[in-house]
Amino acid sequence: MAAANGSACGGGGVDKEKEEFKQIYGVLKEELLRDPAFEFTDSSRQWIDRMLDYNVPGGKCNRGLSVVDSYKLLKGTNVLSQEEMFLASTLGWCVEWLQAYFLVLDDIMDDSHTRRGQPCWFRVPQVGSIAINDGVILRNHITRMLRLHFRGKLYYADLLDLFNEVEFKTASGQLLDLITTHEGEKDLNKYNIGVHRRIVQYKTSYYSFYLPVACALLLSGEDLTKYGAVEDILVKMGIYFQVQDDYLDCYGDPKFIGKIGTDIEDYKCSWLVVQALEHADESQKSVLFENYGKKDPACVAKVKSLYRELNLEAVFLDYENESYKKLIADIEAQPSIAVQNVLKSFLHKIYKRQK
Repeated sequence: MAAANGSACGGGGVDKEKEEFKQIYGVLKEELLRDPAFEFTDSSRQWIDRMLDYNVPGGKCNRGLSVVDSYKLLKGTNVLSQEEMFLASTLGWCVEWLQAYFLVLDDIMDDSHTRRGQPCWFRVPQVGSIAINDGVILRNHITRMLRLHFRGKLYYADLLDLFNEVEFKTASGQLLDLITTHEGEKDLNKYNIGVHRRIVQYKTSYYSFYLPVACALLLSGEDLTKYGAVEDILVKMGIYFQVQDDYLDCYGDPKFIGKIGTDIEDYKCSWLVVQALEHADESQKSVLFENYGKKDPACVAKVKSLYRELNLEAVFLDYENESYKKLIADIEAQPSIAVQNVLKSFLHKIYKRQK
């Protein structure tokens, strides 16, 4: 991924939509740096400026751009007015700010070293534990942006409620992940498909898949309470996306996906290990128990050999095909063609992806 201090939203070949989206980041940042609620010093303003550029715009911006794309599909237009583009992009950047907040704190909890091709923020000289407070500031920036640009809207309270709900679900999913894979308490008996589904649903699905569409629905004047079925579909899509991620961690080409998978070494509650536990006999399970979660390349090789023995590639392909059929059926049962288009757009971006 592109470094945060390089070109935002995925780097070269940025199309017009991404360019417009990126420009709105600059506007929002300048507003936050002039927030009248705090008496900034030069050094604190410089710190926030650098912290934002380092952590917020450096990824692919898929979640943020999905708000804009979904809003266009709901409105049935390829072009938005300047105000519509600004409001949709602002909500998109609120999602990206939420992502940055999660990642800054997640990297501290995981004791990670790199993020998006550069050192994690807390590992930057002079940052250290200040990164915890920076995470809190990132989260608070969302409510500042919403207050500034949406306070007069009928759906303002719904927006605040939406971000609060999604944050709570994501933090709860992170807790479940942390205590399930806790160092020093390794026990594969705790891993099963229900545990995996719950971690993924809460840690990833809500903020990555449901939140962007929910923002677009609110911006379109819709009542989210009428879209429970849409929420369910997007959550299922998020689970399917994470299962793909778990599969690619082991079977993807590192040159193509941009990273070397470490789920086996990191003792992750991966979909693959859960499937292995379900399909393995007692002697095969003993291989898993002896080798899973160890950094030794020989141990990793034994786990991968067992995956091949159990033909987990075929198990995944069956899962992928079944998931796609079910999702398409659920999507086509939705009464609104515009909503169907939004959901199909999401699904077709991830179906059969290779990275």
